Amino acid sequence: MRDVRALPKAHLHVHLESTVRPRTVLDLGGEPAPEEGFTSFRAFADQRARVRGLLRTAGDFRRVALEFCEDEAAQGTRYAEVTFTAAAHGERLGAPEMPLEAVLDGLAEGARYGIECRVLLDHSRRRPVERLWRTYRLATRYEQVIGIGLAGDESHPLAPFAEVFDAARDAGLHLVHHAGEFAGPASVREALTLGHAERLGHGIRVLEDPALVEEVRERGIPLEVCPTSNVLLGVVPDLAAHPLQRLRAAGLAVTLNTDGETTLAGEYGRARDIFGCDDPALAELARTGIEASFARPELKAALLTGVDDWLAGEVRDPRGPRPGPWSLPRLCW
Repeated sequence: MRDVRALPKAHLHVHLESTVRPRTVLDLGGEPAPEEGFTSFRAFADQRARVRGLLRTAGDFRRVALEFCEDEAAQGTRYAEVTFTAAAHGERLGAPEMPLEAVLDGLAEGARYGIECRVLLDHSRRRPVERLWRTYRLATRYEQVIGIGLAGDESHPLAPFAEVFDAARDAGLHLVHHAGEFAGPASVREALTLGHAERLGHGIRVLEDPALVEEVRERGIPLEVCPTSNVLLGVVPDLAAHPLQRLRAAGLAVTLNTDGETTLAGEYGRARDIFGCDDPALAELARTGIEASFARPELKAALLTGVDDWLAGEVRDPRGPRPGPWSLPRLCW
């Protein structure tokens, strides 16, 4: 049985503010999340907002970005597209560029761990379109920022933001939206049409509409699937009920991600232990993630070769044996 941490992986759906280390939260004056976890998405979002509020200085943002790189590299992530809510932080702190520039500095320094990172800037559906325009302008200023997208409560429609996404597409930015997580096929269709989505954040509820499944499959739109997060936030009742294997069986391009609520190696371990994925299936998930990424072609090629090498023989991880068992983590710090 091969070590999933040694499998080269791309991480496509992970929110930087959800990856802050527990020790860092305490160092910045924060408090743990409730021991019993969260009973609603709103409670989860409120806790994450409290954590975001702890980030005040350039040093804070640089620190969490650098720690992200170290932690991801330890899980076998070799390329990550990390989501960051830059405009909201800049607005909160009265320093529009500082949070993003500090994060980019931290990610650049984190390359020493053997990981390459790019940034996707997100915008809450609950917030005004003017902030999304600020997000768009930030994204066009920094080469390391490769795209933008909507996140948050899908009961708020995408339509009011469509003009920004038209401009972003014309500017060459990638577009990736949360859709098909808490809402059904209508949310996915809106993301694909008005939002010009190239990937779907979560997207698991596409299965509720067979015609939409066929469209997403034929268009090759990848899904950023985050099983553990879906359970922790109540999207599905437990991992046994998660549609990961049904999505794969439908011929959809399924990538495996964390949302920031677990480790990527842990998610691959659960894919093996709970969903019954053997090593070839795990390699397929890794390949799909790499191919669905917006990484440089030469990096994609190198990572795909690494996946083949992992599958061809035992690739031992110098950090030692894999941890286990792959239990479901609590949403707490």
